[in-house]
Amino acid sequence: MSAPDPFEAARPRLVRLAYRMLGQLGEAEDVAQDAWLRWRGAEQSAIADPTAWLVRVATRLCLDRLRGEKSRRAAYRGPWLPEPLIEDLDEDPVERAEEVSVAFLLALERLSPLERAVFLLHDVFEDDYGAIAETLGRSDAACRQLATRAREHIRDARPRFAVPQEEATRLALAFMAAARDNDLETLKSMLAEDAVMISDGGAKRAAALRPLVGRADILALLEGVASRRNWLATSRVRLARINGYLGAILDAEDGVVTVAFQPGRTGQIAAVYLVANPDKLKGVASTQA
Repeated sequence: MSAPDPFEAARPRLVRLAYRMLGQLGEAEDVAQDAWLRWRGAEQSAIADPTAWLVRVATRLCLDRLRGEKSRRAAYRGPWLPEPLIEDLDEDPVERAEEVSVAFLLALERLSPLERAVFLLHDVFEDDYGAIAETLGRSDAACRQLATRAREHIRDARPRFAVPQEEATRLALAFMAAARDNDLETLKSMLAEDAVMISDGGAKRAAALRPLVGRADILALLEGVASRRNWLATSRVRLARINGYLGAILDAEDGVVTVAFQPGRTGQIAAVYLVANPDKLKGVASTQA
């Protein structure tokens, strides 16, 4: 029996790391492919730890992409959300929900590229500071300092409690039904007072141009949208796990939309994340597929 291929063994980790670094699945796959090209061209017999070598290469590739992405991200019209990570509800989750939640990925976006890399490598992937220092070309002490700063910024982003899937499903279905029927009283009762709603259309489809903060702000938008058209007026809905949250894939009139619901501590919805940007939904199958 032939020995397992080191790259194929490391590939899932490379994609997981790159997705958290970049917030885009397609980019994460590209990083893994570029790492494979570097691996194929390397003197493999001289590499003592192939996994560590590949992680180092993938991290540096991500940092290069983040630096190149800075100006394009600054020009992005409206709120930016990560490309949705979709898993079937009837399958065991591949990812830990708190490590791919939209809130967590948005918190990572607020870190510098180096802070993001150190935090993910140490706190999520459990690499030691010596290896991280070698990867980033920084001292051990500098990496520890970067990690400390990152933790301060990201401390409150991870969900600290779990909601049973049955309860999350009930919340999501009830919210979508109330929004479809323009039932503002029910929506008001379901949304936490400090709930947020973020929609990402990428200037290619209709979406709010700012995050909506607070129950009243969200209800005002939903009421206004319902007077013109209803973004939930479709019977073509498939429930799915989206970035660890209970969510849905909708076939709207102008294409696929994903909606993820973040439950709150009070049994209400703490956040709604809607992705309509077609560039981020190329891999999302229609509910009719």
